Amino acid sequence: MWTGTLFALLAGLMWGLVFVGPLLLPEYPASLQSFGRYLAFGLISLPLAWLDRRQLAQLSRRDWATALELALVGNIVYYLFLASAIRHAGGPVPTMIIGTLPVVIALVSNWRDARRDGRLSWRQLLPSLLLIGLGILLVNQVELAHRAQQGDLDLSRHLLGALLAAGAVVCWTWYPLRNADWLRAHAGRSPWTWAIAQGVATLPLALLGYGGQWAWNVATHEAFPMPFGPRPLFFIGLMGAIGLLASWVGTLAWNEASQRLPTRVVGQLIVFETLAALSYALVLRGTWPEGGLLLGVALLVAGVLLALRQRGSGGSA
Repeated sequence: MWTGTLFALLAGLMWGLVFVGPLLLPEYPASLQSFGRYLAFGLISLPLAWLDRRQLAQLSRRDWATALELALVGNIVYYLFLASAIRHAGGPVPTMIIGTLPVVIALVSNWRDARRDGRLSWRQLLPSLLLIGLGILLVNQVELAHRAQQGDLDLSRHLLGALLAAGAVVCWTWYPLRNADWLRAHAGRSPWTWAIAQGVATLPLALLGYGGQWAWNVATHEAFPMPFGPRPLFFIGLMGAIGLLASWVGTLAWNEASQRLPTRVVGQLIVFETLAALSYALVLRGTWPEGGLLLGVALLVAGVLLALRQRGSGGSA
């Protein structure tokens, strides 16, 4: 349980970096950031795939189809929604909406995976979910108040950003559940190999997307300079760093956690991503956290710890 929790914490610390990219590259289209990040992820996976080629050769055609589905929905489409949401609404609103993932995934998995993981009664599950939800609400109220004080509120852009973030929630509710299904059904398989497989499956999708973006810019006479934009070295370096840390290390750590923990528990541990994203945003802003934000963080952590102590009835977990 605690080893899986530490892996989930590492994944959250790495995934929190994905909220930083759109804030550091506001002039870059969200689609280019999504394709650039996963192009880096795929390229990083190639030499690792060669080293692990014997294990990868044991994957079936159905396994590769699953890896392709996960790469498309959980990588490309998810980050396209998220980066677009951050461009339109800034950091706080998307962070708030993405922060509901622990609650959404816990509710869905408690209903969906009861036979495998055991079922928690809603009376057992409700306290931890309320703590997490209240913590997320409080943290983001503080963030939104700060944004209002800066005079940077555009309701129409925020509404669009909120809708895009909701699309990201749908993608990332499906991804961990589907990913956990495969890992739990293939307990003898290495999470390392499965992370490599997802990276390899992501590469052709990212190449097609990046090429399509370039062709679209040429066809529409877009002024944005391709292939790497107005800050090519910074863009390449940042995409490489996010591809390595968030996509590769984060995916590997999450696979390790998903193989060790019940789905309803590992789903709630996505809260670590929210905490990391808020911490990185404060570092970029150069401000100390306010009292309300610290209280919200305490509620989030308390909810996670309470969730880890729960045990369901029945199931094989």
